[in-house]
Amino acid sequence: MRQYSPDLTPPWKKPQPVPEVPAEPGLVVEEPGTGFCGAVVRCEAGTVTLEDRFGKHRVFPMEPRGFLLEGRAVTLVRPSPGAPARPTRTASGSVAVPGARARVARAGRIYVEGRHDAELVEKVWGDDLRIEGVVVEYLEGVDDLPSIVDTFAPGPDARLGVLVDHLVPGSKEWHIAQSVTSEHALVVGHPYIDIWEAVKPSSLGIEAWPRIPRGQDWKTGVCRALGWPQHTGAAWQRILSGVHSYKDLEPELLGRVEELIDFVTAP
Repeated sequence: MRQYSPDLTPPWKKPQPVPEVPAEPGLVVEEPGTGFCGAVVRCEAGTVTLEDRFGKHRVFPMEPRGFLLEGRAVTLVRPSPGAPARPTRTASGSVAVPGARARVARAGRIYVEGRHDAELVEKVWGDDLRIEGVVVEYLEGVDDLPSIVDTFAPGPDARLGVLVDHLVPGSKEWHIAQSVTSEHALVVGHPYIDIWEAVKPSSLGIEAWPRIPRGQDWKTGVCRALGWPQHTGAAWQRILSGVHSYKDLEPELLGRVEELIDFVTAP
């Protein structure tokens, strides 16, 4: 006679096995009870610490079926000793995605004032921009910004973000930015005279950026005051080499660039 199992529960109603996943640094999971999503930064006996995109840490017990990985339940376990480390963060502080391919460029763009601005944004946010398919272009000044925006003709599927230097109330740049009224264009800026100042002095081994009297060329004055060679291109390469991640930049710039990326990539 054919033998039947005493368990007559249909297969689709039986609990499915849950895979065990090593809690390696950089692994992004969600704790379903709280909805907290973040990357693993530390794994200790019985607990795992997650960090979300805003830098907030939460500690959770590593219980069976306690986390979601790409929407599926998993059980986190401690990684085996000597497991190879993998990069956990990009230069901007985002969770790294090893092996990710660049996305086809969006119709939307981010404009910055000059070449130095573009190079700094690329160095810190380049990985993020390639994954999101966002192209950064530089304008060599914003005096003609309203006509540039009109020529670009931003729309729902082609948003335009613009980063402006020295965007403080009452400045020339502020008045220019106010004249851009398209709902599909966003103009933001930092308070510094030039993008150089958005780099933390401590990252360059100087105490502070020097004060340059009005009427003098700011970059030339900075080089003179710091005893650097009077060549702004060489000075910029010196500054850029001191930038390794978002930690080397002032918050006033970080927040604005993140805001532009979010605006351009919003569905």
